[in-house]
Amino acid sequence: MSEQQAAGHDSGGHSAGGHGPGAGDVVRLGLVVGALGVVFGDIGTSPIYTLQTVFNPSDPHPVPVSTDNVFGVVSLVFWSVMTIVTVTYVLLALRADNGGEGGIMALITQLRRWSSGVGGRTAAILAGLGIFGAALFFGDSMITPAISVLSAIEGVKTVSPSMENLVVPITAVIIIALFLVQRRGSGAVGRLFGPVMIVWFVAISVLGIAGITHHPDILRALSPTYAIGFLAGHFHIAFFALAAVVLSVTGAEALYADMGHFGRRAITRGWLFLVFPACVLSYMGQGALILQDQSNISSPFFLLAPGWARLPLVVLATAATVIASQSVITGAFSVASQAARLGYLPRLRIAHTSESTMGQIYVPWINWLLMVSVLTLVFAFRSSAALAFAFGMAVTGTITITTLLFFYVAKLRWRTPTWLLATGAAILLTVDLLFVGANLTKLVHGAWLPLLIGLTAFTIMTTWQRGRQIVTTERERLEGPLQAFVDFVRSGKPFTRRVPGTAIFLNRGKQTTPLALRANYQHNHVRHEHIVILAIETEPVPRVPDDQRITVDDLGYADDGIIHVTARYGYMEPTDIPALLRKLKPAQSEGELKMKEASYFLSKIELRIGKKPTMAPWRKRLFIATSYITADAAEHFSLPLDRTVIMGSHVDV
Repeated sequence: MSEQQAAGHDSGGHSAGGHGPGAGDVVRLGLVVGALGVVFGDIGTSPIYTLQTVFNPSDPHPVPVSTDNVFGVVSLVFWSVMTIVTVTYVLLALRADNGGEGGIMALITQLRRWSSGVGGRTAAILAGLGIFGAALFFGDSMITPAISVLSAIEGVKTVSPSMENLVVPITAVIIIALFLVQRRGSGAVGRLFGPVMIVWFVAISVLGIAGITHHPDILRALSPTYAIGFLAGHFHIAFFALAAVVLSVTGAEALYADMGHFGRRAITRGWLFLVFPACVLSYMGQGALILQDQSNISSPFFLLAPGWARLPLVVLATAATVIASQSVITGAFSVASQAARLGYLPRLRIAHTSESTMGQIYVPWINWLLMVSVLTLVFAFRSSAALAFAFGMAVTGTITITTLLFFYVAKLRWRTPTWLLATGAAILLTVDLLFVGANLTKLVHGAWLPLLIGLTAFTIMTTWQRGRQIVTTERERLEGPLQAFVDFVRSGKPFTRRVPGTAIFLNRGKQTTPLALRANYQHNHVRHEHIVILAIETEPVPRVPDDQRITVDDLGYADDGIIHVTARYGYMEPTDIPALLRKLKPAQSEGELKMKEASYFLSKIELRIGKKPTMAPWRKRLFIATSYITADAAEHFSLPLDRTVIMGSHVDV
């Protein structure tokens, strides 16, 4: 249940329905606990590897360990988290929701809506950047499970150095198990996520406080003067350090992307009152530990714990990183689903794993692709430190694009004064671009990987969108105008038999005739007593209200048994055609539709490479290859397979 669903509770904590004092507070507390388990897993496990990576001696641009550098780095970490997570995401981006949903795809849909007729070219360029940001998120989804689980299992080396050779095999086993259970859904396990993460944040807070007590001076790093001084006085060191400091904000996009599940207030409260303080205390404690003994740079997070507590901490860290991986995998499912509904990916087979929570979905093709990719990264890089060079590029790219899109949407949606937007954008984008520049220095050391993944995904998505436009144009030519076809049928020429029953023909719109309907009429010379031409429209909103779901058109004749139905769905909603049509009343459908015996007709398109210069030959081949992963339409629309007929045609691209 999201916070919007809990709106029946007033701000004073009293239930609007009279359930007694405090009922509203219980609901809000439940939302916060749920958000802790799903939203903050990635960013909440960043303290495991951030400072360790900054002072990694094998880094191509190492940061020397000294008192000034430790103060400067810890201060940079604190103010990076404050600026990017607290300001950019929590205070700003979370307000730019799209019908309660967030994430970079939500910003793209808002660009489409608010920029119509105004700055169309600029909006198109920014939407393209947004698609690239979504493509980078797929790279993030591959790297996060690998680096998170690796970093947790590496903690066993602080317990027994002889176990180092077991790190990669144990990580691989955990990752395989994680992906194998995805098809069962995260609903049952999800109830445990929140309490586990609460234990995690309490534990790292306690360990951080213990570390601070040994060197309380580290608290001076909370002052921005140390971060500014480090950047100004040691820029040649600080600039390169930013490539690792950015690891402290990994998972920031999840705060925005998962807003629809828990609401802005629940995420804000969870961040400000638990997650942010816990992470800061952990970073401060690690900094104090390094100041106390510079040999602790190898694994400062685990060395904060006394010897007897390190193995339990490794177990807890493993659980936390699995949760972090789960959240980003679920995010990849969500992004792929939204991209498919918006026309940037083919229709994918999607399984809804919860009857009560719409957002819990399982996309098999994406799941197995991610599993193979994550395992490849684990065996190729073999350590969290090596993966860290690649990780930052995906994070900084997505954050920068999100910031840019937010300020443009803010200008269109809220008419915010230009001078205010320009000032805010200049400050935040300067910070973001510093991080991007620092990560570009790691290009040959692994930062190329997320860029390659992002460019590959971006090319596939834009090629599919372009190819889909070409196929749609050619298909409309073959189909011909719908109204002219209905008039022709009405004339009774040529002769056709009218057979009892209901036939539903799926179509892409209202202007053209379904190929299957035209073929059935012209070649089989039959028509059904009731014909429903159904078009599915995916709106750029998460969900469509029921009263706006269906529009029925009699196509000019109220007695011929032929109607056109337009069904509107949000990009987060499943599509169940039989359930939809059962809601039609006889007055709407020109008679009672016998849905239990209804036949469904699909028009299948066979793609071929044509001679027209519509796209480069390699893009045509890529488009056709991508079409092979398209999910079966009957399954996608929940059609009964024993009553579904498929009729095909060729289209050249």
